[in-house]
Amino acid sequence: MNKYGPTRGDLKFRLAFSIAGLAAVVAAIAYRGWPQGPGGWEAIGIAALFFGGTTLWTAIKLIKKDHPDGL
Repeated sequence: MNKYGPTRGDLKFRLAFSIAGLAAVVAAIAYRGWPQGPGGWEAIGIAALFFGGTTLWTAIKLIKKDHPDGL
């Protein structure tokens, strides 16, 4: 168990926020279509990496119960 770091509640909030961010990226692509220029691909790529990475990291921490609460 990790003695320091975000609590279980913080991790749940991060997970919900990152899933909502991924949903927003998908909704933007569905509404506007695939980007035509490199700037659009960069924006989508950075957002997807950020929200996807946060989702993965947070889910692993919650599954392993690696947070100060230990619940």
